[in-house]
Amino acid sequence: MQAVRSLIIPKWSSDVHLEGKTAIVTGANTGIGKETAKDLASRGARVILACRDMAKGEQAARDIMREVKGAKVVARQLDLSDTKSICLFAENIYNTEKALHYLINNAGVAICPHAMTVDGYEMQFGVNHLGHFFLTFLLLDLLKHSAPSRVINVSSSAHFMGKIQFDDLSGEKDYHPVRAYAQSKLANVLFTRELAKRTEVVGVMAYSVDPGMVNTEITRHIRQPLVDIFKTFGFLLKTSAEGAYSIIYCTVTPENQLLTGGYYKDCAITESSRAAQDDGTALKLWAVSCHLLGIRWR
Repeated sequence: MQAVRSLIIPKWSSDVHLEGKTAIVTGANTGIGKETAKDLASRGARVILACRDMAKGEQAARDIMREVKGAKVVARQLDLSDTKSICLFAENIYNTEKALHYLINNAGVAICPHAMTVDGYEMQFGVNHLGHFFLTFLLLDLLKHSAPSRVINVSSSAHFMGKIQFDDLSGEKDYHPVRAYAQSKLANVLFTRELAKRTEVVGVMAYSVDPGMVNTEITRHIRQPLVDIFKTFGFLLKTSAEGAYSIIYCTVTPENQLLTGGYYKDCAITESSRAAQDDGTALKLWAVSCHLLGIRWR
């Protein structure tokens, strides 16, 4: 069984050090986010764990400091379903940090029942896309100031099933949890594509990442019969540490070996869906996102 697993889940490692670098990882209290934060801390980076639940965030920080000698990690409160919380988080970052080299937009909700964010957006689109879009907008000046810097958006192979429903982004007409999740993950790839075009000239690179099938808490809303499938083939699921490989790869690999705007899986660039390569849709999504958030981002 281990032999089969090793064929499906390739190993990867790097000895790059990140002393003097600062990273933000959203959703860093558990799963892939926590493993990413721990790895970056082990390389010497200062890591800010951006978490909705501060008790869990502070526990994760303690866990990492216990496991990584000399780790420089701190937890900060961030609720991506609330634009006021995002603004307060960004204000705190500008008040406490002199630089930001890596913004890793990892947090997310998956396949949940229909719900709305504090600001009235459909929850999965609101948290997975709009929340990170707004966070990136607010922190872009610090990323520019710290260039060369990177934005890494965690997407999913589910984006292949996605379509941006511009006429029903609230999900009020016809909501389906899987479709809504796929739409939000497609939005992550389209956002990355458009962001890369706009920020490469100022030294901010952008990458989207598919971590693969990972056994994490994000699948907590999955119901039968998928639960049985996950249990049966659980040994083929990646651990959280393995799921973090491609995120870390896009963080530490030399810039000249990566393609800004690219979609990465298993520590290599790969092709995203046809819909994810549609520049017209990417531009429209950018404009609609700015309109929904009430911001001007040229």
